[in-house]
Amino acid sequence: MLRTVVFGIGVVFVVAAILLLAAGCPPFAIWLGILGLMMAGGILVERVYYQRLAAARPGPGWSDTGERFVDPTSGQRVAVFHNPATGERRYVEDHG
Repeated sequence: MLRTVVFGIGVVFVVAAILLLAAGCPPFAIWLGILGLMMAGGILVERVYYQRLAAARPGPGWSDTGERFVDPTSGQRVAVFHNPATGERRYVEDHG
C-alpha cells in the first residue's frame, strides 16, 4: 500500500513539474520533477530487483547454500539457493 502511495505522489510531482514548466516557473519545476522521478523511479527499480519469495525450489543447476533466515517483512522462514553458472541467488519459502 505504501509503495503505491509513494509511486502516486511521484507521478503527481512529475505532472505538476510539467505544468509548472509550461507556466514559466522552471527552478521549482525542475526540483519537483527530479524529486518525483526519484520517488516513482525508486519504486519501479525496487519492484524489479527485489522479487517476492518463490514458493517452490528452483530447478536443476541450483544448489542449496544451507543459509536460512526469517524474512523481516513477511515473517516467513527463507532458504537461499545459488546457481553457480550465473551467480544468481534465489530466496525460497522454507517449509521444513
